[in-house]
Amino acid sequence: MPLLESFLTTGVFAFLIVFVRLGTACMIMPGVGDSLTPASVRLYIALGLCLVLTPVVMPYLPARLPGGAMLIALLCTEFVVGLFLGTVARILITALDTAGMLISTASGLGSAQMLNPAFATQGSLVGAFLSVTGVLVFFAANMHHFLFEAIVKSYRLFPIGEVPDTSDMLDVVARTVSVSFAAGVSIAGPFLVLSVLIYVWMGVLSRLMPAIQIFLIAVPLQIIISLLALSLTASAIFLYWLATFRDGMTFALTGG
Repeated sequence: MPLLESFLTTGVFAFLIVFVRLGTACMIMPGVGDSLTPASVRLYIALGLCLVLTPVVMPYLPARLPGGAMLIALLCTEFVVGLFLGTVARILITALDTAGMLISTASGLGSAQMLNPAFATQGSLVGAFLSVTGVLVFFAANMHHFLFEAIVKSYRLFPIGEVPDTSDMLDVVARTVSVSFAAGVSIAGPFLVLSVLIYVWMGVLSRLMPAIQIFLIAVPLQIIISLLALSLTASAIFLYWLATFRDGMTFALTGG
């Protein structure tokens, strides 16, 4: 019996506790937790990560195996923490979709809609491009390693067996939403200014030459200029978003 109890505590129980937190985060984190990613793939990735990370987080696990209601409460707490971490990461990637929606509207492509694979919903053309490319850049820059490291570090901020402060969690989520929206507006800022300048030019030109159909001339020109500006600023957009993602996750793990 002591050997069996030791195995349950150090093996099965440890794996189960790690899987609840990390698996929940993986189900909604960027890339791995996208809606179009098969659930079986997400499950296999979560199981593989748990096998690797369980020995790392063993010092943070309780020495004794709780039983009955205490075990259920412990699993629920781990689920809430994993949901919190995955939600923060998911909110930060929505900055690209927000920026894409604003850029599409400013460039005259706001009425064109297509499927955004990152969210499995209809969205703007530029938003779908930025979201899909953002996931690619996310993995190319090894930001998923940073995210997994953040999950391991979360055991210091949210120790196993302690009930997390939900008010602080909600405050972090609210601030993350604010940061994500501000980042999206900042990314789309140059395109909004460019759109205003184009509309001012259209207004002046319509006054000078009222016989010309300015709209038929200016809209294609507006789209071409916006796409050219997007091609010139794409690298800066993703570098800025990666920095925002890293700062947002760091803010969440420092407890605000």
